[in-house]
Amino acid sequence: MFNSNKKPDYVAGNKIIYLNRGLNINIKGKAKKAYFDDIEIKNYAVQPGNFRGVVPIPKVVVENGDIVKSGDLLFFDKKRPELKFVAPVSGKVIAIRRGSRRSIKQVVIEADEKISYKSFNSPDLNSIDRETLVDFLLEAGLWPLIRQRPYDFVPDKDIVPQNIFISTFDTAPLAADMNFVIEGREKDFQKGLDVLNKLTSGKVFLGLDANKDSAPSDAFTKAKGVEKTYFRGPHPSGNVGIQIHHTAPIKAEDKVWILGVQEVLTIGAMFENNIYDARRVIAITGDEVIDAKYLKTYMGADVSDTVKVCIKNIKCRVISGNVLAGETKMFGEYLNAFDSQVTIIKEGDDYVPFGWLISQKKTPTFWKAFLDQWFSFGKEMDVDTNTNGQKRAFVATGIYEKVLPMDIYPVHLMKAILAGDIEQMEGLGINELAEEDLALCEFICPSKQEFQAILRDGHRIMIEQA
Repeated sequence: MFNSNKKPDYVAGNKIIYLNRGLNINIKGKAKKAYFDDIEIKNYAVQPGNFRGVVPIPKVVVENGDIVKSGDLLFFDKKRPELKFVAPVSGKVIAIRRGSRRSIKQVVIEADEKISYKSFNSPDLNSIDRETLVDFLLEAGLWPLIRQRPYDFVPDKDIVPQNIFISTFDTAPLAADMNFVIEGREKDFQKGLDVLNKLTSGKVFLGLDANKDSAPSDAFTKAKGVEKTYFRGPHPSGNVGIQIHHTAPIKAEDKVWILGVQEVLTIGAMFENNIYDARRVIAITGDEVIDAKYLKTYMGADVSDTVKVCIKNIKCRVISGNVLAGETKMFGEYLNAFDSQVTIIKEGDDYVPFGWLISQKKTPTFWKAFLDQWFSFGKEMDVDTNTNGQKRAFVATGIYEKVLPMDIYPVHLMKAILAGDIEQMEGLGINELAEEDLALCEFICPSKQEFQAILRDGHRIMIEQA
């Protein structure tokens, strides 16, 4: 448990929130602060499934063989035709892949060696009104970068959020260091904040990291026009949902927006340079990486090209995101739009005899049932995909509240969802939670319940009843 309440000097007079509940998972394979220079990515994809609330069969306006520039329109939502999705790179459209029931799974572009950009005419923020700004963000393809809580939907254009929240750090295992990611793009970040301030009737909240010895990047600590709050505590203190809960909780009927640091950079770059700049810095992490480092690429990079030169063993799992809340990707698939990390770990398909009785290797755990766990504190550990058990009766143990720093009872909420009790679900705080917030509950669960999948189903029920 994290219990250090010492206030770092760099926080000075700023607000700081201490969170003692949670769990840091210390595993091998953290990316060092250097870049790969031998990875060439050919293909990129825009995936409608990455954007919740978009119809599964949008209207595609390009065909195989079409040449596009970064920022050119690829498809739009049929129910909300103003919601447009644009190319992250320039090049040739080489595939429009479909999933179940003819849904659009990917629009794939073979990128040019040198990216060319569609030129936009960005409006003056000093004189523009909100309605005109919203119309421009929609036309430029920037609107899908915004997510609305509850439910992480792409918001309707007529929604005015109570507040906007940005977390500038991530405490998930092996997460990318945003202080490194933002280097050289401080001006874009501030411009993005200026844009967001025009979109809300409330405030733009910035969550800053108070867990380290040194202060966060000046881009964060010296940001203007935002409400800064430092957070000190174990994972999930970096989750934006946790930060919302402790700064300006979501009330009934409230709508708030969230963005990641790199999405803010894309919005800011539009108003600085008049281009759709979908550059991304991705941390390639995990013990199965030969030399874990960062990669400069673009949104929706091909998984095959991303990891093939740095992977130790073909028998491994590639995850877009972190080990707790990320999505498994096969070769030939593409990184998710909002992820800043790729994690590569061993497949855990080997049987461990008496694994429940005898600890045979040091692995991350919430429990201290084995003696070697006491001697592993602070050390980096190996992980694989083995769940070390199977699903069993879902019993109330009282452990989940120890890793969820919110005033919510996870077991009661999960059982309300399983029972389909809408009133109970709402009263128990389903609107405050995102799947990543419950990832630790799933990790430590002795019943092997899929908390994130259950919550996703609860969100579906709530949306259908709205």
